Amino acid sequence: MSGLTADGVLYGRGISFPPRVGPDGGLVWSAGELNVRECICTILRTRPGERVEMPAFGCGLDRYLYEPNNVATLRLISEDVQQSLARWEPRIRVDGVTASVSPADSRAVDVTIAYTLVATGIRERMQLTVSGSGELEAS
Repeated sequence: MSGLTADGVLYGRGISFPPRVGPDGGLVWSAGELNVRECICTILRTRPGERVEMPAFGCGLDRYLYEPNNVATLRLISEDVQQSLARWEPRIRVDGVTASVSPADSRAVDVTIAYTLVATGIRERMQLTVSGSGELEAS
């Protein structure tokens, strides 16, 4: 089952992230499961305090950039991701979050999020890499 229904969008619709202009000159929108994934990335990229009207919104993974890449930091990252998604993304149930040192770059952290789409029960998994440059790459 996809995130779309005949009468509309089951999971909602929003401006794609990152925002971009489509071939018609208008903003590109995302819907369904893609919109959920993009919202997860938005939550993880946003620092608490960054949004004036919602100062508690976000996870703020960038605050770990200069922390030692050890078990304690990896545990804190996992807990912050779990708590932020549970609080800010009601369309999913977080099944588990793991953080580990990236095999490709010992300064980077791979974060794997297992979640279930609440409306359909579909299980999803996404992996993000938080690099030393502050970039958050989703796959």
